[in-house]
Amino acid sequence: MFPRRHTLKLLAAALTFGALPLQHALAANAAPENKPKVALVMKSLANEFFRTMEDGAKAHQKQHATYDLVANGIKDETDTAGQIKIVEQMVAQRVNAIVIAPADSKALVPAMKSAIEKGILVVNIDNQFDVAALKEKGLSIPFVGPDNRAGAQLVGTHLAKQLKAGDKVGVIEGVSTTSNAQQRTLGFQDAMKAAGVQVVAVQSGQWEIEKGNTVASAMLREYPDLKALLCGNDNMALGAVAAVKSAGKTDKVKIVGYDNISAIKPMLTAGKIDATADQYAAKQAVFGIETALKALAEKTPQKALPVQVKTPVQLVTK
Repeated sequence: MFPRRHTLKLLAAALTFGALPLQHALAANAAPENKPKVALVMKSLANEFFRTMEDGAKAHQKQHATYDLVANGIKDETDTAGQIKIVEQMVAQRVNAIVIAPADSKALVPAMKSAIEKGILVVNIDNQFDVAALKEKGLSIPFVGPDNRAGAQLVGTHLAKQLKAGDKVGVIEGVSTTSNAQQRTLGFQDAMKAAGVQVVAVQSGQWEIEKGNTVASAMLREYPDLKALLCGNDNMALGAVAAVKSAGKTDKVKIVGYDNISAIKPMLTAGKIDATADQYAAKQAVFGIETALKALAEKTPQKALPVQVKTPVQLVTK
């Protein structure tokens, strides 16, 4: 017969070890099984637009908790090689879907083909893949995002009301190999042409404040009678504001941007920037993620996904 103390110890041990499988079972039941893993691959997180996009995606995942989210971004807007490596890492991790804002409309296409061939669903946001490059690879990747040309035309048309026919303006474009940069430039040009305003220069500021500042400064020196700078995003618009101030032309050269990041709002209020376009950064990734999740849930193959899902874009002024 065991001593009472020894019996109690055995009983405690039995209860302890017996509880472990129960706790494990409860934990397993609490978590949904086979949750899809979605990779969000963005451009430069130094850009407030993409930080806002990431925050919006994380908030959506936390609210719904029906999927796992892996969010990544590159060091700057031209780090195409870095973005390709991120995609390769996500493929190696066997994510179920990749929602990507490509740094280059053509260079990322082969990496997307590789991902799709391995059974990963791909959804394109923010910057559209080049249609010809996709066709060449036999790919169909849905673009979930705004009409960048129409958005830029909205901004340009608002600006044109404050200009006269024959006035000279410059366009500071994003990375020139990206579809959204090209489309925004076309939208600005559409608006200026309709108003009889001359676009005397189009140069790339690579989406960044410092480079936008450099390009704006050069344009102001080359065209001293310039009346406005139309910037493909708000980062470059911020750089243009500083360039105009340095040139002593704060009240003489109008500036417009695109994205409606929070840093631009005081500039709008102060009249240093005339207008921008809101394409709802916090929802941009969410629109893409929801498209991917719906396709995964319904087992929709890549080629059967819609070619385009349009999202809203709105003019923002003071």
